[in-house]
Amino acid sequence: MLLVTLSVGSALLAPWIVPFNPTDASLTARLDPPTWQDTTGESQYFLGGDQLGRDLLSRIIYGARISLMVGLFGVLISLIIGTILGLLAGYFGKWMDDFIMRAADVQLAFPFILFAIVIMSVLGTGVWKIIIILGITYWVGFARLIRGQVISLKEQEFIHAAKAIGGTNFTIIRKHILPNVLSSIFVLGTMYIAEFILLEASLTFLGLGVDPTIPSWGGMLADSRNYITSAWWTAVFPGVAIMLTVLGFNLLGDWLRDRYDPNLKV
Repeated sequence: MLLVTLSVGSALLAPWIVPFNPTDASLTARLDPPTWQDTTGESQYFLGGDQLGRDLLSRIIYGARISLMVGLFGVLISLIIGTILGLLAGYFGKWMDDFIMRAADVQLAFPFILFAIVIMSVLGTGVWKIIIILGITYWVGFARLIRGQVISLKEQEFIHAAKAIGGTNFTIIRKHILPNVLSSIFVLGTMYIAEFILLEASLTFLGLGVDPTIPSWGGMLADSRNYITSAWWTAVFPGVAIMLTVLGFNLLGDWLRDRYDPNLKV
């Protein structure tokens, strides 16, 4: 929870807490070491400067905004699509279930990285393009999870009772089935946020993600490739930011699962 709070807080408060403008370059500060490692006392950047003399700490803080935006909005799109299709497939079954699950199988047949590289190469880079690609390719996980739970739930006695008193399919799904699968949706969504952050960094590292002019963790790792041996801080600190954020969301997902999964309760 602390790691997630730190990441989200940094992203929201970035304009007010960054010590320097993340895009301002200063060739005199090029590859300056962190202030706590500088023996000359000339470095002004706490985590050091990058290859253009920009403050690494400020860029990492601003990069949190991109990573969390991609994670949250990408998951939101996947969640909406997958939840709707999973509810329809599980509740109505028959031809609708077959059609949706075959569509899911086709989706899974395409390796995501290869699919994303092709799309981004054609459409160009951009944050929202990454979000849309992630959203329309990861709905399968939500759909399959919800479908399985709905198939089990619709045979429960309270669902039969709701049908007996004249409840419509839409009312039963909205009032009785959806609330019972929300906890699973939130747990999987939290896990996917962590995965989306890694995927965005990977695509940006390959030059197919966020525009290079925008501070992003994947972009900083890509820029640091030629300076790992001479300026280790340019690669280590963005990598640590990714690691801690992903770890935080994974731990949050585990906590939500332990908290709301009835099968894990004593």
